[in-house]
Amino acid sequence: MRPHLPLSSLRAFEAVARTGSFRAAAADLGLTPSAVSHAIRGLEDLLAAPLFLREGRGTRLTAQGETLMGHVERGFGELRLGISTIAARGPERLRLHCAPSFAAQWLVPRLKRLLEEHAGLELRIAAGADYTRFRGDEFDADIVYGAPRPEHYGTQAFQALVVMPLGHETVTPLCAPSLAGAIRAPRDLLGQTLIESAVKKVRWPDWFSANGLIAPESSGPRFDRSFLSLSAAAEGLGVALESLRFAERELASGRLVRPLAGVGEDVTYVGHWLVFPRARRYAPALRLFIDWLSRELALPLDLTVIDGTPVN
Repeated sequence: MRPHLPLSSLRAFEAVARTGSFRAAAADLGLTPSAVSHAIRGLEDLLAAPLFLREGRGTRLTAQGETLMGHVERGFGELRLGISTIAARGPERLRLHCAPSFAAQWLVPRLKRLLEEHAGLELRIAAGADYTRFRGDEFDADIVYGAPRPEHYGTQAFQALVVMPLGHETVTPLCAPSLAGAIRAPRDLLGQTLIESAVKKVRWPDWFSANGLIAPESSGPRFDRSFLSLSAAAEGLGVALESLRFAERELASGRLVRPLAGVGEDVTYVGHWLVFPRARRYAPALRLFIDWLSRELALPLDLTVIDGTPVN
């Protein structure tokens, strides 16, 4: 006879697996840690299988627990999706945490199209350079700069995340039209004021190396955000090394130009990533956002592959 598994015990199991801790799961569910522990013990007794390995204050899933978590996660996700589809309620809400320059230079200029396509969608966007931990229910997703790694979240929490690369970006020198006439070859940049982007993964030494040159000692203005570097370059303060993805409006308006287009070697890399808890992948607002993001970036951001293989 198949065991009858109480829904409350499955909810406790999902919360512990997602948070990696009985205490954190209890806080998430509004229960005491002892109540969560009791529910898990009861579930393990019913299944006659260990679901967690206790490691100090944390836990990790056993092989049997991993198998059960895959089915429970999909089941709860489909249940939430079904309820949200038919329930009479307010508009969908998307709570997004986003890297500041991505938000300012790429996302916000396109939001009108998103809101026109999905009338009634409520957006809540917070910009920050940190990696949000998805504790509580503050954010549905995060667009981060730099490849997410387990040390950013904790190994257990990282395993519960979906991580999608947002395509390659091209990094190239950009400047105001007034400076472009003096820049005909990569070597000409050795005599220019070079604007530094302090937190970029691709910086001037990388670009000069790609062009067979040694970067000069840094002496130009330094900024910690790409949108500031782009603004400084547009004002004629020097030459910025920035992503074409972020400079679309400035290039289209003529405030910035590419002085070495077709002459110098550009650098390409994956700079930004979409991150969200696996358990939230059924949320309607997140699904429509990922579909829109896929079309805007011309990338195959396909949620259907996640059920078969974790995307990390």
